[in-house]
Amino acid sequence: MKNRPVLVGIGSLQQKGSFAELDEALILMEKVTIEAIEDSQAHEIKNFIDEIQIPKGYWAYRDPGKWIAEKHGFSNAKTSVTKIGVLQQNLINSACQKIINGDIRASLIVGGEARFKIIQALKEGLTFEETKLNVNPDHYVKAKEDLYVPEEIDALGMMAVGYYAIIESAMRHKHNRTIIEHEKFLGDLYAEFSKVAAKNPHAWNQNIYTSQDIQNPSPKNQRIAYPYNKLHNSSWNVNQASALILTSDEIADKLSIPISKRVYPLASSETNHMIGLIQRPDISDPIGLKLASDFLLETAEKNNIQPSLYELYSCFPIAVQLFSKALNVPESVPKTITGGMPFAGGPLNNYMLHATAQMLMKIRENINEIGLITGVSGMMTKQALAIWGKNPIMNFQSMDVSQEAEKLEIPVPMSTLRNGEAEVIGCTNLYEKLGPSKAVFYAQDSQGHRLVLTSIEEKIIKKVEEEECVGQKFHFAGKQLISFG
Repeated sequence: MKNRPVLVGIGSLQQKGSFAELDEALILMEKVTIEAIEDSQAHEIKNFIDEIQIPKGYWAYRDPGKWIAEKHGFSNAKTSVTKIGVLQQNLINSACQKIINGDIRASLIVGGEARFKIIQALKEGLTFEETKLNVNPDHYVKAKEDLYVPEEIDALGMMAVGYYAIIESAMRHKHNRTIIEHEKFLGDLYAEFSKVAAKNPHAWNQNIYTSQDIQNPSPKNQRIAYPYNKLHNSSWNVNQASALILTSDEIADKLSIPISKRVYPLASSETNHMIGLIQRPDISDPIGLKLASDFLLETAEKNNIQPSLYELYSCFPIAVQLFSKALNVPESVPKTITGGMPFAGGPLNNYMLHATAQMLMKIRENINEIGLITGVSGMMTKQALAIWGKNPIMNFQSMDVSQEAEKLEIPVPMSTLRNGEAEVIGCTNLYEKLGPSKAVFYAQDSQGHRLVLTSIEEKIIKKVEEEECVGQKFHFAGKQLISFG
């Protein structure tokens, strides 16, 4: 394959300690960039970097890539900042395609977050000020459409946890688990993740948690949106950064980059079809995910590729379940090599880069391993999948299934009824401090249209956590659920 894309440099870093011992995100990203260059064992690779792609974090820098490039002598690289709502795997896929086409020689993809430094500033009574970078990058990359339907924002706001909790309730109902059985299932799942994190030197939280630790709310494990507690949630208050350098085999040969440093992207798929959760025909079965997974599995089978390591996106347990189902991953197979986002750390909008970096390190250590990594953007809105291996046993193939998904996943209309009877298709309780503040229901009215309803009545809130509400009929008026039965 001409211009075969290959990974040649990895940088990965996390910091703990006092405020003074911590760096801001810009410096974290600079440090992992230097590490990735040095990791390639060919310092000259920096002279071949034609683009720098950075997914946007909590930080306010306009163009951190240009600052890093100018400081370290590769200032001709074009820079981009990718905003929230775009799959992180999309950065890798686009870099690979540009390398194949001969549009660029090498790509640096780097992401980082320093929310832990901000937290330490608050704890120590200090002021945190970022370096001011006010010049825009060469390109901003952003999603074409909104992630939400207005009715959803009114009920759930823009925090992801409520949306994922609603999908979780639909999956619980689909598997016919009781409330208690499902709570235990979630605790067991993430207890195993914590065991993996305990052995991962790159993991933020290396404590081992029991199933009971995870499923039972406490002051240190506060419930956020039923059935999710803090330990079910991605942990983004971290100081972490990772960098990847991709180039072609030809340039790697030219620079005498050791074979031991090379790992190959083999296949990838993604779906960027945008549809609000409430309007999906089946909120616990994304059509785009099935199409993307089918392409990846079929491509792997045609090329006699069998993944042996998995890192399934784990912002919330439902994401792990959906990917496991779509990819037919056996129950006995570990679903993470990092420990997952609650334990390994889930910095905003760049976790997949960290997971990829750690997966590639493992593949370097054991050349027979084949790694499969997944990613998500939005409210399980978009999904991406990628397979990596030590040897180029196939030409890199990627597929965007968005157009096919759009044809098949037709949005269900929103209800125009002001009152009547409807059926619950998903539900959760949102929490404030240590208590539930309101119940939120996704429902389907008598005409088959969708609506989002809420209730602050104590008996209804209590019902959500004591018996299965999904599948039950109820009466509503306006935007309120009035009564069941």
